[in-house]
Amino acid sequence: MSKQLFKDFPEVNSKQWKQKIQADLKGADYNDTLIWHTNEGIDVKPFYHSDEFHATPLPSHTTSSAFKITQSIVVEDNTNANVKALDAINRGAEAIIFEVNSKTMSLDNLVKGIDLEKNPVHINLNVISESILDEIKGNSKYSLGIDIIGNLARTGNWYSSLKEDHRFFEAFVSKSNTVTIDLALYQNAGANIVQQLAYSISHLNEYFNHFDGVLTSDQKKELNVVFNVSVGTNYFFEIAKLRALRSLHTSLAKAYSMNPSCSIHATPTKRNKTLYDYNTNMLRTTTECMSAVLGGADWIANQPYDAIYHKTNEFGERISRNQLLILKNESYFDKVDNPTDGAYYIISLSTQLSEKALDIVKSMEASGGFLSQLKEGTIQKKIKESANKEQGQFETSELVLLGTNKYPNPDDKMKDNLEIDPFLKYNPIKTLIEPILEKRLAETIEQERLKTE
Repeated sequence: MSKQLFKDFPEVNSKQWKQKIQADLKGADYNDTLIWHTNEGIDVKPFYHSDEFHATPLPSHTTSSAFKITQSIVVEDNTNANVKALDAINRGAEAIIFEVNSKTMSLDNLVKGIDLEKNPVHINLNVISESILDEIKGNSKYSLGIDIIGNLARTGNWYSSLKEDHRFFEAFVSKSNTVTIDLALYQNAGANIVQQLAYSISHLNEYFNHFDGVLTSDQKKELNVVFNVSVGTNYFFEIAKLRALRSLHTSLAKAYSMNPSCSIHATPTKRNKTLYDYNTNMLRTTTECMSAVLGGADWIANQPYDAIYHKTNEFGERISRNQLLILKNESYFDKVDNPTDGAYYIISLSTQLSEKALDIVKSMEASGGFLSQLKEGTIQKKIKESANKEQGQFETSELVLLGTNKYPNPDDKMKDNLEIDPFLKYNPIKTLIEPILEKRLAETIEQERLKTE
């Protein structure tokens, strides 16, 4: 039937489309008028065509419709965290992430009463603890993760020492069978998308290289890699980022005979969130969660609109969870497994992001690898350059945050609403390396406005 319907419409190739557009521009330059140049060094065209691909793009094999509505909980004591998790599940959460900062937590008590088959749990350890290590069982129904290199990048120091951290990490991975990579740090510090992908893959390569002679072939085949990802507001680019991340991971894992599958745990970025006109944060997190779903994230933990200036509160968390519930149950985001497959624009972006990231990875490996570049300060320097460029775009309003650098409300007062400090906190202690610091774009403007309230 389709052949009968379309037989009178000849195919139009990309060259013919470009000629038609050029004619309609009436003398204006095609490249200057319609090509968008991004911070990643990608030229975005006004249209994409199938004849630009040498072969039919392969399917992504993700299942966007099965994403888990996730509640992230910082654990201060077992009982309260467990009660909060059970309450979140009753209110619509489908998965739980516990952030453990204490060496004396009981993992089994954290998950008490949770149906782990129906509501999976992931526990991120932000400490190294022998007592927690002793409690880990190889057949636990919940998953666990720790990122010792991520901690070095974030704080400038190992948890204990290079040797002790790696000893603990080897024992931890042998029991938990999971490696966690925190690339959210790079995004929130101002790295562009290519840098985020390159640093996360080079970061992972350090672990794979370390475990190449440590894990058995069976352990390699079962090793689970979890990427903790922050999703920004560049809608299609963020979708492409997650697709590129899976592709890059698969290529690296196959090179080491590791499990080619990975899990992506996504959350909205902090970098573009604002103190003033804070309700716009809900709009930002909604589109960021949409990108995460369409990009194929497995677990999505939304960020409350007031997270940067309020302590954890029931209202903010309920609103953030309900945003995901609406996306899943009322907006048809659970109906299609691979909605971006066949979208030439997104496939082209994914390919270009992957190729550019891989070039950086190869360059880093030729210069000693991720840890070497981190210790030399090269990665920190590159992220600062990217962050400063983006900050300049924000200050000139080329990059707009409504209510902050565009159409601010002068009557909006926030000085008396600050329950936590919303600004970059830097403790000038002695560190082995320069830490990578997360900073929001709007901080300087907000600090000036607070002074005049």
